[in-house]
Amino acid sequence: MALRIATRASKLALTQSGMVAEMLGGAELVEVSSDGEPGDKSRFVRAVENAVLDGRADIGVHSAKDLPGEEVEGLEIAAVPSREDPADAWIGAGTSLEDAPEGARVGTVSLRRKAQLLAARPDLEVLDLNGNVDTRLRKLAEGDYDAIILAAAGLRRLGRQDEIGFRLSEDRMVPAAGQGALALQVRSGDEESAAAVRAIGEAAAFAELRAERACFTRLQADCSTPIGVHAKCDGAVLRIGAFVGLPDGSEWVRDELDADPGDPEAAGRELAKRLLGAGAAELLVRAAEQA
Repeated sequence: MALRIATRASKLALTQSGMVAEMLGGAELVEVSSDGEPGDKSRFVRAVENAVLDGRADIGVHSAKDLPGEEVEGLEIAAVPSREDPADAWIGAGTSLEDAPEGARVGTVSLRRKAQLLAARPDLEVLDLNGNVDTRLRKLAEGDYDAIILAAAGLRRLGRQDEIGFRLSEDRMVPAAGQGALALQVRSGDEESAAAVRAIGEAAAFAELRAERACFTRLQADCSTPIGVHAKCDGAVLRIGAFVGLPDGSEWVRDELDADPGDPEAAGRELAKRLLGAGAAELLVRAAEQA
């Protein structure tokens, strides 16, 4: 019997789930609806998780950056396939962040992106931008914005990498925890499904995600918090860095460390501890007041 993959019905979700199905050598896609779920952004994640929990599907495929820090009881992330580009991408006027027009109107709904953009370029006018990838690109084309920021991974998976004006390097704009990674979730104790996804997983990508999520969780962050966390596993070294700032870009703290990739959670917790010691907790309280 073919494995069943729970997925949202959006173009990007179907593309990502289709990629996983192909890697598995074939799997059935089970489209789920978030109707009836509470109204915040995490309803999309819960709809997929509920389908796995109640047995309608065996595997949930998530953009890892959308997952809350705490795992749901009865579910576990079993594997992460090879990671796509984790960086943010600038689309629109300018060939670099320094070259962007003075006072440019930049669209993003992410407080993490807003904080880092304004920290680097306080003259920019950062405006809210909602909708799927196609909607956001259409709003840029219609002249509502001079530029927009999107995840490079989503654009690449949708075959729209040619839209990218330039890549914002991870040391210039720290990505969201899990950005570019797919988290493959199964029911706890379902060894058959877990073994199947582990066979298509990549150890380095999984270690990176575990480190990022450990830091993110220790900082008591959620998807709307102005926090960036990025880990890179390079052989015997796991390098992890993070940014915590105010949405207006006026204050921030950053740090990074090198650690043993054999214990990625410890690396994430240690980085969070250092950030908290540098004043991150107070910044997060003030950031919530600004949001």
